[in-house]
Amino acid sequence: MNKILKNSFPCKIALVLFALILLSFILPQPKITVWLIGDSTMAKKEAKAFPETGWGMELAGFFDNSVTIENKALNGRSTKSFINENHWQPVLDNIKTGDYVLIEFGHNDEKIDKPAVGTSIDEFKTNLVKYVVETRQKGGIPILLTPITRRSFKNGVLSDTHGLYPTATKSVADSLKVPLIDLLTKTKLVLTKLGDDSSKTLYNYVEPCDINYPNGKKDDTHLSPVGAKKIAALAVEGIVDLNLELSKRLLKH
Repeated sequence: MNKILKNSFPCKIALVLFALILLSFILPQPKITVWLIGDSTMAKKEAKAFPETGWGMELAGFFDNSVTIENKALNGRSTKSFINENHWQPVLDNIKTGDYVLIEFGHNDEKIDKPAVGTSIDEFKTNLVKYVVETRQKGGIPILLTPITRRSFKNGVLSDTHGLYPTATKSVADSLKVPLIDLLTKTKLVLTKLGDDSSKTLYNYVEPCDINYPNGKKDDTHLSPVGAKKIAALAVEGIVDLNLELSKRLLKH
């Protein structure tokens, strides 16, 4: 009798494993959408802007086919203008339970000399709270991201240009218990390691005679295709570090 039980045990294990494998094909992960809202560092670019690339354009390549990336980030927008120009409401209307919303602003909120986009720190925080609360009301999962660093070296040392806006983002994340990806710190570490000259490869530096930039371009804010993919990888790293369900949908790179 014991011999029969011993012989049948491996068969039972094999059947269980087979059933689990079968279920993985029968019950695929439900499809979700990852919505991106933010500024030009994240946004989709027109062909006439190439090689300038928003890091959100590279994000889809990290996920399996259960994830759809909807990149709604736009050049020149702040937390305020994205709402006032009615770019937020269409996103909000389409968020489904289980969707994620990645929120990265700051570059244009800092422009307080431009009333249409510039915000005070308090207004910036109020706008972020609105995005978070309304996303949650729709059953979505908000993720706050600090803005990426500008390539702003002085005497070989990378300087900060974002003032208190990243701190404000962290404050909102902390008070509302929102997952936070600190892209500012991540990008500063990368640029510091690369140094002043080598870090140009991550940004939109173009030699003269380019079809889109006949006079060349030296842009320390916007990204090259290489830079966009690197920043997208840093965002993915943040998703993994947060141990979000979304990380289970990543491709094996």
